Amino acid sequence: MSEFSLSSTVVSHEGDRLYTFEYAASITQTSTVVIERFVQLGLIEPKGSMLHSREIARIAQIQRLRQDLGLNLVGAAMVVDMAQEIAQLRAQLKALQPS
Repeated sequence: MSEFSLSSTVVSHEGDRLYTFEYAASITQTSTVVIERFVQLGLIEPKGSMLHSREIARIAQIQRLRQDLGLNLVGAAMVVDMAQEIAQLRAQLKALQPS
């Protein structure tokens, strides 16, 4: 995948806007060390050294759960995954119900 740099963002040939770890850290009020830890634990999936906006949103959700509920990283990630799965199942159920 070829990309061209636009400061803290790049746009892939597929049209996805990707962001640097530094930008993600500033938006989520964390640090690049925290972002790198998320990557090491497999909690987010970067594209090279860049992040999709959905990964940044995931970081923010995990951080909120950690701060608000005192969950550890893995526990918070599991809650985010389960909430996402429930939303997908609800959408599928709604699509299957007659109008």
